[in-house]
Amino acid sequence: MARVAVVGAGLGGLAAAARLSAAGHRVTVLEQAEHVGGKLGWYARDGHAFDTGPSLVTLPQVYRDLFAATGGRLEEAVDLVRLDPAVAYRFADGTRLAVPGTPDAIPAALDGTLGAGAGTQWTALLERAARMWRISEQPFLRTPLDGAATLARLARRPADVAAIAPWQTLRGLGTAYLQDPRLRALLDRYATYSGSDPRRAPAVLATVPYVEQAFGSWYVRGGLHRLGLAVTERAVERGAVVRTGCAVRRVLVEGGRASGVELADGERVAADVVVSAVDAAALYADLLPGDPRTRRARRDLDRATPSLSGFVLLLALRGRTPGLAHHTVLFPDDYDAEFDAVFGTGPSAGAPRPVADPTVYVSAPDDPALRPDGDSESWFVLVNAPRHDPAGGVDWDAPGLADRYASDLLDVLARRGLDVRDRVRWRVVRTPADLERDTGSVGGSIYGTSSNGTRAAFLRPANASPVPGLFLVGGSSHPGGGLPLVGLSAEIVARLVGPA
Repeated sequence: MARVAVVGAGLGGLAAAARLSAAGHRVTVLEQAEHVGGKLGWYARDGHAFDTGPSLVTLPQVYRDLFAATGGRLEEAVDLVRLDPAVAYRFADGTRLAVPGTPDAIPAALDGTLGAGAGTQWTALLERAARMWRISEQPFLRTPLDGAATLARLARRPADVAAIAPWQTLRGLGTAYLQDPRLRALLDRYATYSGSDPRRAPAVLATVPYVEQAFGSWYVRGGLHRLGLAVTERAVERGAVVRTGCAVRRVLVEGGRASGVELADGERVAADVVVSAVDAAALYADLLPGDPRTRRARRDLDRATPSLSGFVLLLALRGRTPGLAHHTVLFPDDYDAEFDAVFGTGPSAGAPRPVADPTVYVSAPDDPALRPDGDSESWFVLVNAPRHDPAGGVDWDAPGLADRYASDLLDVLARRGLDVRDRVRWRVVRTPADLERDTGSVGGSIYGTSSNGTRAAFLRPANASPVPGLFLVGGSSHPGGGLPLVGLSAEIVARLVGPA
C-alpha cells in the first residue's frame, strides 16, 4: 500500500483518486477551493443554477469503466439523458440546422437543411474519422506518452499514417470532404474542443465529432457537476480522504523522488506517490521550481501554444424561449476573424484581443432543477476568448472591460435572433481571469496547451513526470482536455502507479 497525495480535486484528480483507492492505496486529495470539481463548477442563486464548465458528456463509457473499476455503476450514481437534437446550429445566412442525437438520422437532416449531398459528404468524413479513431484510441489516447516510441506505435502501417494524415489540418480535411461552407464551419468548431485553431490543429481532431455522434451527446439531470460529486463519492467510499480549502505550496522531493507536499500553512503531507491534477505549467513553474529534470518539460510547454479560454455569462431569465434546444451554437459571418483575435494571428496579427463578433454557444437545459419555476430559464453563454495575459495580451481585470463585453454579447445574441435583454433578472460574468483564480489554470487556458501544430500532442506534458513518484493527470496533461480525456488520463496514471 502506497501513500498517495492527489493535488487538486478536478475530475481528473478525483477519477485518479477513486481508481487508486480501489487499487488498495491510501489516498488523500488536497483541493485549494472549498468545493470539489475544478472546472466542472456550479453556481446557484435565487433558484437559478448553472454548470459553469463542461455542459456535455461524450464517450460516457470512460466513466462507466471508472465506476466498474471501483465497484459501482455509473447509471446508479447519475441520471444520464441522451440529447436529441444533440445541438442546434444557426448560421450567419439565417440557416438553422438541428443535428439529431442518433447517427442514422444525421445525413437526412443535413440533406434537408443544407441541400442534397451534404449528408453523403459528412458521412464520408466521419467514416475517415472512425478509422482515425480505431487507429489512435489504444496506442495514443489510452497509453502513456513515450517520445519516439509513441510515434512508432502510430506509424506501424503506412496505411494508418495516411489515414491519420499528421501533415493535414482539420481545416484542410474539411475542405477536402465538405463543399458547403456551413458544413465546414460546423467541423471547424470541433477544434475549439481542445482550445485550438482549426487552421493549425491536426486533422485527427475529426475524431471529436465522430465520438460525439457515434456514442451520443449526454446530459446529467440536475447538472453535470453531479458527475464530479459522484466520482468523489466513489473515491471516498473506497477509502480516500478529500480535504478542501488546502492549497498546496510545493511538491516535496527527497532522495531524488517525490515524497509528499507542503501546504500553504506549512503542514507537510508525506506520500510515496504524488499525483498532480493542477495545470502542468503551474506545477513545473510554482510547485516544483528549478528542478533540472523538468527542464525539457518546461521547454515543451514554452514551445506550445496555450489553449484559448472562455468568457461566460450566466443569465437568469424570466419567461421561456419557444423551440430552444439544449445546446445552441450561433456562428458569425467571419469565423476566421474569431481565431485571429483569440490567438493574435491573421492579416492584423498582433496581441490577442476580445472577439468583436464571436461564435456564441448557449446551454439552456430544460431541467426543473436549474430554475426556480416553470416560467424561467438559466442560460450558460460561452464565447471563445484569449487567455488572461496583462503583460502582452488581454487584461481581463481592466476596469469596465468585462461588463462592457458582456453587454456587447447580449447585443450579439439579439442580432442573431435570441434577444433576451428585457428578460434578464440578473447576470454573472466570468472572465478568463476568474477562471485562472478559481482553478489555477494559467491565464485561464481551459485545456492547458492547444493542439495547434503537427507536434502539439507530443509537446503536452506526459503523465509520468521526470521526477520519480510524481505523476500528472487532468486536462493539461496527456491525452488532453475534456471529460473523456481527463478520465482516460486517470486510467493511465492508475496503471502507471499500479496496485498496492
